[in-house]
Amino acid sequence: MSEQHMTLDAIEDLSRATLLRAGASAAQAAPVARSTRLAERDGIRSHGLMYVPVYAEHLRCGKVLGDAAPIVRHPRPGAVLVDAANGFAHAGIDAGWPEFTAAARDHGLAALALSRSYNCGVLGHHAERLAEDGLVGLCFTNAPASMAPTGGHRPVIGTNPFALAVPDGAGGARLVIDQSASAIAKSEIVLRARQGEPIEPGWALDADGNATTQAQAALAGSMCPAGGQKGFGAGLMAEIFAAALSGANLGLDASPFSGPKGGPPGTGQFFIAVDPTAFAGDAFGPAMARLAESISEQEGARLPGARRAANRARTEAEGVSVPQDLLDRIAAA
Repeated sequence: MSEQHMTLDAIEDLSRATLLRAGASAAQAAPVARSTRLAERDGIRSHGLMYVPVYAEHLRCGKVLGDAAPIVRHPRPGAVLVDAANGFAHAGIDAGWPEFTAAARDHGLAALALSRSYNCGVLGHHAERLAEDGLVGLCFTNAPASMAPTGGHRPVIGTNPFALAVPDGAGGARLVIDQSASAIAKSEIVLRARQGEPIEPGWALDADGNATTQAQAALAGSMCPAGGQKGFGAGLMAEIFAAALSGANLGLDASPFSGPKGGPPGTGQFFIAVDPTAFAGDAFGPAMARLAESISEQEGARLPGARRAANRARTEAEGVSVPQDLLDRIAAA
């Protein structure tokens, strides 16, 4: 398979230009292009350029409104609400960010809830952004139903990840936890299906509730929760925060994130920001340093997020090799 070497700047430029051509405003396209760059930078290819043709398709068919203008409300001191207006989640998040982070610093704790939103890309990047602002970030997002409860076979909730990031006291993140409630992110199965590759055992069930290693059968069936009932419980927690508390669509009512069928998915996000100095004072930094060191000092162990950090150091220096067929799909979009 032929490939083309690209810098991260070129990836961001290509993403933005493609979205603009598909009908996105500059305010909608720019943060999504930045998100695509960060995904490729960290080696999370399933959320990088692979998604750009999908974004373009959804702009054309009306699943995402390219001219959406997010509406921000601040009804209580620690509550910031954003109606993403069926545009990209990224633009809605950016719109509410200044009031959200200011409220967290003023009151020690604040939450940002988004409704009528869309796929927000790599959830951990939003938690990490909070850590870079000196805040502990806890983030939830929901997705169209694709995961059945343990013992069942009918999807009820999405893969529904949560992410946690902790500041390092120097403008970065000490650690980033980013995990979906399913055994694997659905985008990984989509990627395998596109490449004609099998999936791993334990990732998914087919439409009849039987275990499968066929990617296409998995997409017609149900994702498996990580850790059985515990994983489904984590996904249910994310559903409650990101959908029920934000006023967004439940995964049961959301249209798919892939394909042109259905209108805007109307899913949601719920971000919590905590100023550690409001609770632990100066003790938080040393406690986190000791905790992190107790993990990283062990041979063979690594802090959550360390693999992404290693990937970004390499790709920032070397760039990314992008399959030509993906570039062709983006050009067609």
